[in-house]
Amino acid sequence: MVIVVKKDAPGEAIAGLVKQVEDVGGQAFVSRGAERTIIGLVGDADLFAGLGFRSNRWVEKVVRISSSHKLVSREHHESASEVRVGNAVFGDGRITLIAGPCAVETYEQTLAAAWMARAAGAQVLRGGAYKPRTSPYAFQGLGERGLEILAEAGRQTGLPTVTEVITPSDVALVVRHADMLQVGARNMQNFALLQAVGESGLPVLLKRGLSATIDEWLMAAEYIAQRGSLNIVLCERGIRTYETRTRNTLDIAAVPVLRQASHLPVVVDPSHSGGDRSLVLPLARAALAAGADGLIVDVHPEPETALCDGPQALQASEMAMLKATVAELGEVLGRLRDLDAAPDLAGAQRGVPLPV
Repeated sequence: MVIVVKKDAPGEAIAGLVKQVEDVGGQAFVSRGAERTIIGLVGDADLFAGLGFRSNRWVEKVVRISSSHKLVSREHHESASEVRVGNAVFGDGRITLIAGPCAVETYEQTLAAAWMARAAGAQVLRGGAYKPRTSPYAFQGLGERGLEILAEAGRQTGLPTVTEVITPSDVALVVRHADMLQVGARNMQNFALLQAVGESGLPVLLKRGLSATIDEWLMAAEYIAQRGSLNIVLCERGIRTYETRTRNTLDIAAVPVLRQASHLPVVVDPSHSGGDRSLVLPLARAALAAGADGLIVDVHPEPETALCDGPQALQASEMAMLKATVAELGEVLGRLRDLDAAPDLAGAQRGVPLPV
């Protein structure tokens, strides 16, 4: 059962509803999104039968949810949600582009990639400061220094930033530098991390696990929602199958399935799906045609020297082609797009060295 609270409900009204639930031995989890606040109830429904939620002036509706992922389900939230990251909007019929280097390597490389991303109409800058890799000998990221570099590149280009966090103990540090937290494929079922990012107050980009079913993925999102945040964007990045000609297999059917099952926005990662820059544009077209709310792509000024995933990183000319593709498809599909609307660059500067 969930209680959907009216937009103008004061904090004390929400606290009062929570207390009612707890007083009869139930549990209440408050989740806040851009558009509404939802209270998820845990306990025997008979416990709550006499509490009169429907007559409460601050309650919009009470819904019995059959789905196990109650808070992220369409059952209580028929319209698609919007998630805002700075000036960027995921959902609302828009095509939103996230772009940047897979890994933050140097200040110069990250800033160059950030300007490439912005020139192509990206609304959010990505970059990994922590890089969990299959091999312990592969580049693992710059850590806190990488966070500082990414944040400075975001300030100079006027783009909000998203970066991966890999342990619950790092959440507070990453929150100080980023505008959105990413939970990577290898951590999709790191339940302590999901709870920590849900409590962080920042929007979350949740990537699908390497071999996760859609229901397992939605339950991972539920862990985040249950801890207070409905500002979740789901990211399909390809799953592991028997096929070896691509890095992963893009599950394009996941996009419409998710849009039926959940109100959360869905983006697709054609870079990690194909693992080859020549596949990024075809996979991006397929994703948008299937109804994805956006894309996340790798960008690098010199892919041949990249410390991480160089073969799939796009260069400036390919980013221009991606921008044109999104514009053309957006027009055909009747989708909104902001690729020609520059972000707010108040205070942004070119070529300012990163403070040491």
